Amino acid sequence: MENQNVISKLFDIEYPIVQGGMIWCSGWRLAAAVSEAGGLGLIGAGSMYPEVLREHIRQCKAATQKPFGVNVPLLYPDIEKLMQIIVEEGVKIVFTSAGNPATWTSFLQDKGITVVHVIANTKFALKAQQAGVNAIVAEGFEAGGHNGREETTTLCLIPMIRDAVTLPLIAAGGIGDGRAMLAAMALGADGVQVGSLFAASAESSAHEHFKQAIIAAKEGDTSLMLKKLTPVRLLKNEFADAVRVAENNGANAEELAALLGSRRAKRGIFEGEMNEGELEIGQVSAMIQDIKPAAQLVRELWDGYQRRRAELLG
Repeated sequence: MENQNVISKLFDIEYPIVQGGMIWCSGWRLAAAVSEAGGLGLIGAGSMYPEVLREHIRQCKAATQKPFGVNVPLLYPDIEKLMQIIVEEGVKIVFTSAGNPATWTSFLQDKGITVVHVIANTKFALKAQQAGVNAIVAEGFEAGGHNGREETTTLCLIPMIRDAVTLPLIAAGGIGDGRAMLAAMALGADGVQVGSLFAASAESSAHEHFKQAIIAAKEGDTSLMLKKLTPVRLLKNEFADAVRVAENNGANAEELAALLGSRRAKRGIFEGEMNEGELEIGQVSAMIQDIKPAAQLVRELWDGYQRRRAELLG
């Protein structure tokens, strides 16, 4: 079955499982491990200086002969440099997010690069299709990190996007095991993108304190916040509490930006500052109980998907 899957064909991978390109978590070690296991690993360029990205691409190439990609937030300040490095280093797959896909899609495709764009509503899915991207990721409200303002859950979003566009469709948000993967596929997705599981993996570049916080997370321990800036799902801590108080008191975008400051996500996710850091993670964190190798996570996702599918088909 996997050989017939449109996502597996598009990326030339074994399983239609994509690792999220998460800032401060998705370095070359994680991307290479996921790709080696048969999924598609992504390097998260959003937290990298251009020359750091170049080094991660080269390290990933040295670690695996299998396809991998780079995730690029289109609001990145030095994006021209990032894109030039991606071309120079021969990257074949780019996931774009947080911006207008029309800006870079043709440039990348003219260089032989497959382009996937991340969206959270039908309006931007249609814009991505119009821009000519090769596939889209539809990310539901459950997802960690930056998120859609509409708060549309994956269960509602995937069938709406499937009905709206003809592009290959990857579901994201709340994908924590094979059952969720099967549900996403039943709703119309062709594959899944998984973030939080891999954020807590052995190969994730996140700080051990952050990984342990993911494991300790319970139901209700994350919230979508900072909607007046860019909506982001955060794990509860002192910083998140301060944001909640500010928002309840009617803080405007400028006041929230001042509270957020700079390097807040790096302090939390990468440096392990659990009180004042910005801890971006999805609702599925409440299901994560152990730190596992990325290859094991890929295998468990696929085996769980196949097993539950067989059970339902009888």
